[in-house]
Amino acid sequence: MCELLGMSANVPTDIVFSFSGLIRRGGATGPHSDGWGIAFYEGRGCRAFHDPVAGANSEIAELVRHYPIKSRTVISHIRKANRGRVCLENTHPFLRELWGRTWCFAHNGQLSGIKKLPLEYFHPVGTSDSEFAFCWLLDRLRRRFGATPPSQGKLTAVIRDCLVELSDYGVFNVLLSDSRQLLVHCSTRLTWITREAPFGRARLVDSDMAVDFSQLTSPGDVVSVIATDPLTHDERWTPMSPGESLVFRAGRPHKIPTTRP
Repeated sequence: MCELLGMSANVPTDIVFSFSGLIRRGGATGPHSDGWGIAFYEGRGCRAFHDPVAGANSEIAELVRHYPIKSRTVISHIRKANRGRVCLENTHPFLRELWGRTWCFAHNGQLSGIKKLPLEYFHPVGTSDSEFAFCWLLDRLRRRFGATPPSQGKLTAVIRDCLVELSDYGVFNVLLSDSRQLLVHCSTRLTWITREAPFGRARLVDSDMAVDFSQLTSPGDVVSVIATDPLTHDERWTPMSPGESLVFRAGRPHKIPTTRP
């Protein structure tokens, strides 16, 4: 299986600390050595880096680790290939445009039979079941709402229903964003933590690296980090339940209502 990392914050924040822990799992402390990627939203823009090699050995990953890009929403992924060969086009996160927004998607799990579903507006570049599911999701939104997006609340509820529907095809742990919010769906395993004042110290599980957040933050900062497994030793992470969906806005988690009967 792959591993996911996401961040939602109310102020531009760098993810160097958490990314340093995740990327060690890409071939050093973990087996996820079939590529990695990360996307940072900056306003309406999205800056992305991908590399189809083990993250622990990637020079591009080293650049990201030492280049503190500040963002309010980040999605990252390390890959253990199970569907689709190891190559750049199969490396998450995947990006597409819909309604003048850049959508970003990363998936952990396997989906069986997903490629039998029809596609109309969006088509995969690579061969992974993950990218196909992303294209199907955006297709569904485009067919349902046409050229004009609905309100954010209605859109979020419909996306949640689509994610639950896709979960019927297998393991489907997902991070998804359109720059305005970060949607998280748990099929089997995801965990999260919200950091806010009073800030404390934390040490990574996968690296001899610690940070005192009180020295790097302001009292009003709110930052949530989502990961497949906890990245730090000395903080309390909240595990998500199978089938649970959350939306993070400005660092705060919210339950997503469903329109499904």
